[in-house]
Amino acid sequence: MKKKYHHLENGTFRNPEGSKVKDINFNWSFKVFNKEKKKIDMTLPSEHVVKKEKVLSDLKNFKNEDYVAWIGHATFLMKFGETTIITDPVFSKNAGPLFFGPKRFTKPALKLNEIPKIDVFLLTHNHYDHQDMTTIRKFPFKDVKVLTPLKLGKYFIKNSYKDVNEMDWYEQIEIGDDIKITFLPAVHWSKRGLTDTNKTLWGSYLIDYKGKKILFACDTGVGKIYKELGEKYGPIELTFINIGAYNFYPMASVKDSSSYHTNPEEALSLARDLKSKKVIGMHWGTFVLSLEPIAEPPLRFKDNATKYGFKRNDAIIYKIGEFKLLKDLIDFN
Repeated sequence: MKKKYHHLENGTFRNPEGSKVKDINFNWSFKVFNKEKKKIDMTLPSEHVVKKEKVLSDLKNFKNEDYVAWIGHATFLMKFGETTIITDPVFSKNAGPLFFGPKRFTKPALKLNEIPKIDVFLLTHNHYDHQDMTTIRKFPFKDVKVLTPLKLGKYFIKNSYKDVNEMDWYEQIEIGDDIKITFLPAVHWSKRGLTDTNKTLWGSYLIDYKGKKILFACDTGVGKIYKELGEKYGPIELTFINIGAYNFYPMASVKDSSSYHTNPEEALSLARDLKSKKVIGMHWGTFVLSLEPIAEPPLRFKDNATKYGFKRNDAIIYKIGEFKLLKDLIDFN
Protein backbone atom coordinates (compact mmCIF):
# COMPACT_ATOMS: atom_id res chain seq x y z
CA MET A 1 0.00 0.00 0.00
CA LYS A 2 1.32 3.45 -0.95
CA LYS A 3 2.49 5.51 2.01
CA LYS A 4 0.48 8.66 2.63
CA TYR A 5 2.27 11.88 1.67
CA HIS A 6 2.06 13.37 5.16
CA HIS A 7 3.59 10.25 6.76
CA LEU A 8 7.39 10.28 6.56
CA GLU A 9 9.66 7.24 6.81
CA ASN A 10 11.20 8.44 10.07
CA GLY A 11 7.83 8.41 11.81
CA THR A 12 7.21 12.15 11.65
CA PHE A 13 4.51 14.04 9.76
CA ARG A 14 4.55 16.89 7.25
CA ASN A 15 2.13 19.37 5.74
CA PRO A 16 0.20 18.76 2.53
CA GLU A 17 1.87 19.46 -0.81
CA GLY A 18 1.72 23.12 -1.78
CA SER A 19 1.82 24.43 1.80
CA LYS A 20 3.64 27.58 2.82
CA VAL A 21 7.11 26.66 4.05
CA LYS A 22 8.96 27.85 7.12
CA ASP A 23 10.78 31.17 6.85
CA ILE A 24 14.44 30.10 6.71
CA ASN A 25 15.48 33.51 8.05
CA PHE A 26 13.27 33.23 11.14
CA ASN A 27 15.44 33.62 14.23
CA TRP A 28 13.52 33.17 17.47
CA SER A 29 14.87 35.12 20.43
CA PHE A 30 13.22 35.50 23.85
CA LYS A 31 15.27 38.64 24.35
CA VAL A 32 14.05 40.26 21.13
CA PHE A 33 10.48 39.04 21.67
CA ASN A 34 10.27 40.45 25.20
CA LYS A 35 11.82 43.74 24.08
CA GLU A 36 9.35 44.11 21.19
CA LYS A 37 6.42 42.93 23.31
CA LYS A 38 6.80 46.01 25.50
CA LYS A 39 5.93 48.13 22.45
CA ILE A 40 2.63 46.34 21.75
CA ASP A 41 -0.62 48.17 22.34
CA MET A 42 -2.28 45.90 24.90
CA THR A 43 -5.52 47.89 25.02
CA LEU A 44 -8.68 45.84 24.66
CA PRO A 45 -12.14 47.39 24.71
CA SER A 46 -13.89 46.60 27.98
CA GLU A 47 -16.82 45.07 26.11
CA HIS A 48 -14.48 42.41 24.67
CA VAL A 49 -15.24 40.27 27.72
CA VAL A 50 -18.84 39.43 28.67
CA LYS A 51 -19.63 39.84 32.37
CA LYS A 52 -19.56 36.55 34.27
CA GLU A 53 -23.16 36.83 35.45
CA LYS A 54 -24.38 37.01 31.85
CA VAL A 55 -22.19 34.07 30.77
CA LEU A 56 -23.69 31.89 33.52
CA SER A 57 -27.18 33.17 32.73
CA ASP A 58 -26.82 32.41 29.01
CA LEU A 59 -25.43 28.96 29.76
CA LYS A 60 -28.56 28.22 31.79
CA ASN A 61 -31.04 29.90 29.43
CA PHE A 62 -29.67 28.18 26.30
CA LYS A 63 -29.35 24.69 27.78
CA ASN A 64 -32.08 23.38 25.47
CA GLU A 65 -30.87 25.30 22.41
CA ASP A 66 -28.16 24.68 19.83
CA TYR A 67 -25.42 27.27 20.34
CA VAL A 68 -21.77 28.23 19.91
CA ALA A 69 -19.98 30.02 22.77
CA TRP A 70 -16.42 31.35 22.99
CA ILE A 71 -14.50 30.57 26.18
CA GLY A 72 -11.30 32.15 24.86
CA HIS A 73 -8.44 31.54 22.38
CA ALA A 74 -9.39 28.30 20.53
CA THR A 75 -11.75 27.02 23.22
CA PHE A 76 -15.40 26.94 22.17
CA LEU A 77 -18.50 25.21 23.46
CA MET A 78 -20.78 23.93 20.71
CA LYS A 79 -24.12 22.36 21.47
CA PHE A 80 -25.69 20.42 18.59
CA GLY A 81 -28.86 18.60 19.63
CA GLU A 82 -28.04 16.35 22.59
CA THR A 83 -24.28 16.60 21.95
CA THR A 84 -22.05 19.22 23.56
CA ILE A 85 -18.56 19.61 22.10
CA ILE A 86 -15.54 21.42 23.53
CA THR A 87 -12.57 22.41 21.36
CA ASP A 88 -8.93 22.67 22.49
CA PRO A 89 -9.87 23.44 26.10
CA VAL A 90 -7.29 25.59 27.87
CA PHE A 91 -8.26 26.81 31.34
CA SER A 92 -4.76 27.34 32.75
CA LYS A 93 -3.24 30.73 33.53
CA ASN A 94 -0.36 30.20 31.11
CA ALA A 95 0.35 28.28 27.92
CA GLY A 96 3.47 26.29 28.68
CA PRO A 97 5.01 23.68 30.97
CA LEU A 98 4.54 24.36 34.68
CA PHE A 99 4.62 28.14 35.18
CA PHE A 100 6.45 28.92 31.95
CA GLY A 101 5.04 30.15 28.67
CA PRO A 102 2.76 33.05 27.77
CA LYS A 103 0.33 34.10 30.49
CA ARG A 104 -3.33 34.80 29.78
CA PHE A 105 -4.32 38.43 29.81
CA THR A 106 -8.03 37.56 29.63
CA LYS A 107 -9.54 34.89 31.86
CA PRO A 108 -11.57 32.03 30.40
CA ALA A 109 -15.26 32.90 30.28
CA LEU A 110 -16.05 29.95 32.53
CA LYS A 111 -14.05 28.03 35.11
CA LEU A 112 -13.46 24.37 34.38
CA ASN A 113 -15.92 23.38 37.11
CA GLU A 114 -18.61 25.59 35.55
CA ILE A 115 -18.71 24.06 32.09
CA PRO A 116 -21.74 21.94 31.12
CA LYS A 117 -21.60 18.19 30.63
CA ILE A 118 -19.31 17.58 27.65
CA ASP A 119 -19.88 14.70 25.24
CA VAL A 120 -17.05 15.25 22.72
CA PHE A 121 -13.56 16.63 23.32
CA LEU A 122 -11.76 17.80 20.13
CA LEU A 123 -7.99 18.33 20.23
CA THR A 124 -6.36 19.75 17.10
CA HIS A 125 -2.65 19.52 18.00
CA ASN A 126 -0.19 19.40 20.88
CA HIS A 127 1.03 22.99 21.30
CA TYR A 128 0.67 24.26 24.85
CA ASP A 129 -1.97 26.84 23.99
CA HIS A 130 -4.18 24.00 22.67
CA GLN A 131 -3.20 20.85 24.57
CA ASP A 132 -3.32 21.95 28.20
CA MET A 133 -2.35 19.05 30.44
CA THR A 134 -3.67 20.67 33.61
CA THR A 135 -7.08 20.97 31.96
CA ILE A 136 -6.85 17.38 30.66
CA ARG A 137 -5.94 16.05 34.11
CA LYS A 138 -8.66 18.01 35.90
CA PHE A 139 -11.34 17.68 33.22
CA PRO A 140 -14.58 16.78 35.07
CA PHE A 141 -16.01 14.46 32.39
CA LYS A 142 -13.59 11.58 31.83
CA ASP A 143 -16.35 9.61 30.07
CA VAL A 144 -16.20 12.11 27.18
CA LYS A 145 -15.47 10.87 23.64
CA VAL A 146 -12.00 12.21 22.82
CA LEU A 147 -10.89 12.82 19.24
CA THR A 148 -7.19 13.51 18.78
CA PRO A 149 -4.64 13.49 15.97
CA LEU A 150 -2.39 10.45 15.64
CA LYS A 151 0.03 9.79 18.53
CA LEU A 152 -1.74 12.01 21.08
CA GLY A 153 -4.10 9.47 22.62
CA LYS A 154 -1.58 8.49 25.33
CA TYR A 155 -2.06 11.81 27.13
CA PHE A 156 -5.70 10.95 27.69
CA ILE A 157 -5.38 7.22 28.34
CA LYS A 158 -2.90 7.79 31.17
CA ASN A 159 -5.37 10.26 32.70
CA SER A 160 -8.20 7.70 32.85
CA TYR A 161 -10.22 8.68 29.78
CA LYS A 162 -12.10 5.65 28.50
CA ASP A 163 -13.12 6.59 24.94
CA VAL A 164 -10.03 7.88 23.10
CA ASN A 165 -9.94 7.96 19.30
CA GLU A 166 -6.74 8.81 17.41
CA MET A 167 -7.47 10.01 13.88
CA ASP A 168 -5.54 10.36 10.66
CA TRP A 169 -6.49 12.87 8.00
CA TYR A 170 -9.77 12.09 6.23
CA GLU A 171 -10.94 9.56 8.84
CA GLN A 172 -14.51 9.97 10.08
CA ILE A 173 -16.41 9.16 13.27
CA GLU A 174 -20.18 9.24 13.75
CA ILE A 175 -21.66 10.70 16.93
CA GLY A 176 -25.26 9.56 17.38
CA ASP A 177 -27.65 9.94 14.46
CA ASP A 178 -27.06 13.58 13.51
CA ILE A 179 -23.30 14.22 13.71
CA LYS A 180 -20.35 13.05 11.63
CA ILE A 181 -16.86 14.38 12.36
CA THR A 182 -14.06 14.14 9.78
CA PHE A 183 -10.44 14.92 10.62
CA LEU A 184 -8.88 17.05 7.88
CA PRO A 185 -5.43 18.50 7.08
CA ALA A 186 -4.09 21.85 8.28
CA VAL A 187 -0.84 23.66 7.55
CA HIS A 188 0.92 23.58 10.89
CA TRP A 189 3.39 21.55 12.97
CA SER A 190 3.71 19.88 16.38
CA LYS A 191 6.16 20.09 19.26
CA ARG A 192 6.11 19.97 23.07
CA GLY A 193 9.69 19.14 23.98
CA LEU A 194 13.21 19.31 22.59
CA THR A 195 13.16 16.12 20.52
CA ASP A 196 9.56 15.57 19.38
CA THR A 197 9.13 17.99 16.46
CA ASN A 198 6.34 16.74 14.15
CA LYS A 199 6.18 13.33 15.82
CA THR A 200 2.45 13.80 16.42
CA LEU A 201 -0.13 14.84 13.83
CA TRP A 202 -2.19 18.05 13.67
CA GLY A 203 -5.39 18.90 11.85
CA SER A 204 -8.89 20.36 11.66
CA TYR A 205 -12.34 18.92 12.33
CA LEU A 206 -15.24 19.05 9.89
CA ILE A 207 -18.48 18.63 11.80
CA ASP A 208 -21.52 17.60 9.77
CA TYR A 209 -24.65 18.30 11.79
CA LYS A 210 -27.92 17.46 10.08
CA GLY A 211 -26.25 17.98 6.70
CA LYS A 212 -24.77 21.37 7.62
CA LYS A 213 -20.97 21.55 7.65
CA ILE A 214 -18.93 23.40 10.26
CA LEU A 215 -15.12 23.44 10.06
CA PHE A 216 -13.12 23.96 13.22
CA ALA A 217 -9.68 24.72 11.81
CA CYS A 218 -6.48 23.96 13.59
CA ASP A 219 -3.91 26.72 13.78
CA THR A 220 -2.96 26.96 10.14
CA GLY A 221 -0.90 28.74 7.56
CA VAL A 222 -1.62 29.11 3.87
CA GLY A 223 -1.72 26.15 1.50
CA LYS A 224 -3.36 24.95 -1.68
CA ILE A 225 -5.00 22.16 0.34
CA TYR A 226 -7.84 24.55 1.19
CA LYS A 227 -9.03 24.82 -2.40
CA GLU A 228 -8.94 21.02 -2.57
CA LEU A 229 -10.95 20.75 0.64
CA GLY A 230 -13.40 23.34 -0.67
CA GLU A 231 -13.94 21.31 -3.82
CA LYS A 232 -14.38 18.07 -1.88
CA TYR A 233 -16.40 19.22 1.13
CA GLY A 234 -17.79 22.67 0.29
CA PRO A 235 -19.88 24.61 0.65
CA ILE A 236 -19.17 24.96 4.36
CA GLU A 237 -21.68 26.90 6.43
CA LEU A 238 -19.29 28.11 9.10
CA THR A 239 -15.49 28.05 9.40
CA PHE A 240 -13.56 28.79 12.59
CA ILE A 241 -10.03 29.96 11.77
CA ASN A 242 -7.05 31.62 13.48
CA ILE A 243 -6.68 35.35 12.89
CA GLY A 244 -4.00 36.14 15.50
CA ALA A 245 -0.33 35.29 16.15
CA TYR A 246 0.95 36.30 12.73
CA ASN A 247 3.56 39.03 13.31
CA PHE A 248 7.02 37.93 14.44
CA TYR A 249 8.99 40.77 12.86
CA PRO A 250 11.88 41.58 13.40
CA MET A 251 12.67 37.94 14.25
CA ALA A 252 10.96 36.99 10.99
CA SER A 253 12.12 38.55 7.76
CA VAL A 254 8.65 39.80 6.78
CA LYS A 255 6.13 41.74 8.87
CA ASP A 256 2.62 40.36 9.45
CA SER A 257 3.39 36.98 7.93
CA SER A 258 3.73 33.59 9.59
CA SER A 259 4.31 30.15 8.10
CA TYR A 260 1.86 28.52 10.50
CA HIS A 261 -0.77 31.14 11.41
CA THR A 262 -2.87 33.04 8.91
CA ASN A 263 -3.13 36.78 9.25
CA PRO A 264 -6.69 38.16 9.04
CA GLU A 265 -6.62 38.61 5.27
CA GLU A 266 -5.17 35.14 4.69
CA ALA A 267 -7.84 33.69 6.98
CA LEU A 268 -10.54 35.26 4.81
CA SER A 269 -8.83 33.96 1.68
CA LEU A 270 -8.73 30.39 3.04
CA ALA A 271 -12.37 30.63 4.09
CA ARG A 272 -13.18 31.66 0.52
CA ASP A 273 -11.17 28.70 -0.80
CA LEU A 274 -13.24 26.45 1.47
CA LYS A 275 -16.44 27.91 -0.01
CA SER A 276 -17.46 29.05 3.46
CA LYS A 277 -20.64 31.07 3.86
CA LYS A 278 -19.54 32.59 7.18
CA VAL A 279 -16.27 32.63 9.07
CA ILE A 280 -15.45 33.07 12.76
CA GLY A 281 -12.10 34.61 13.68
CA MET A 282 -10.50 32.96 16.73
CA HIS A 283 -7.08 32.54 18.35
CA TRP A 284 -6.67 36.15 19.42
CA GLY A 285 -7.30 38.30 22.49
CA THR A 286 -6.22 35.71 25.07
CA PHE A 287 -2.45 35.10 24.99
CA VAL A 288 0.39 37.27 23.69
CA LEU A 289 1.97 34.84 21.22
CA SER A 290 3.25 37.35 18.67
CA LEU A 291 3.90 41.05 18.11
CA GLU A 292 0.81 42.55 16.48
CA PRO A 293 -1.33 44.92 18.61
CA ILE A 294 -3.81 42.91 20.68
CA ALA A 295 -6.95 44.43 19.15
CA GLU A 296 -5.69 44.53 15.55
CA PRO A 297 -6.76 41.07 14.27
CA PRO A 298 -10.56 41.54 14.53
CA LEU A 299 -10.40 45.02 13.02
CA ARG A 300 -8.47 43.83 9.98
CA PHE A 301 -10.69 40.77 9.73
CA LYS A 302 -13.92 42.79 9.60
CA ASP A 303 -12.51 45.63 7.49
CA ASN A 304 -11.30 43.28 4.76
CA ALA A 305 -14.26 40.89 4.62
CA THR A 306 -15.82 42.33 1.48
CA LYS A 307 -12.53 42.08 -0.43
CA TYR A 308 -12.80 38.30 -0.11
CA GLY A 309 -16.47 37.98 -0.96
CA PHE A 310 -17.96 38.05 2.54
CA LYS A 311 -20.47 40.47 3.96
CA ARG A 312 -18.94 42.36 6.86
CA ASN A 313 -21.40 40.71 9.28
CA ASP A 314 -20.47 37.27 7.97
CA ALA A 315 -16.89 37.75 9.21
CA ILE A 316 -17.85 37.06 12.81
CA ILE A 317 -16.01 38.24 15.89
CA TYR A 318 -17.06 36.90 19.27
CA LYS A 319 -16.64 38.48 22.65
CA ILE A 320 -15.10 36.19 25.25
CA GLY A 321 -18.08 34.59 26.97
CA GLU A 322 -20.54 35.34 24.18
CA PHE A 323 -23.20 32.80 23.21
CA LYS A 324 -24.78 32.76 19.76
CA LEU A 325 -27.66 30.50 18.80
CA LEU A 326 -26.77 28.16 15.98
CA LYS A 327 -29.90 29.14 14.06
CA ASP A 328 -28.54 32.71 13.96
CA LEU A 329 -25.22 31.49 12.54
CA ILE A 330 -26.52 28.90 10.07
CA ASP A 331 -29.57 28.90 7.85
CA PHE A 332 -31.33 25.56 8.35
CA ASN A 333 -34.15 26.33 5.89
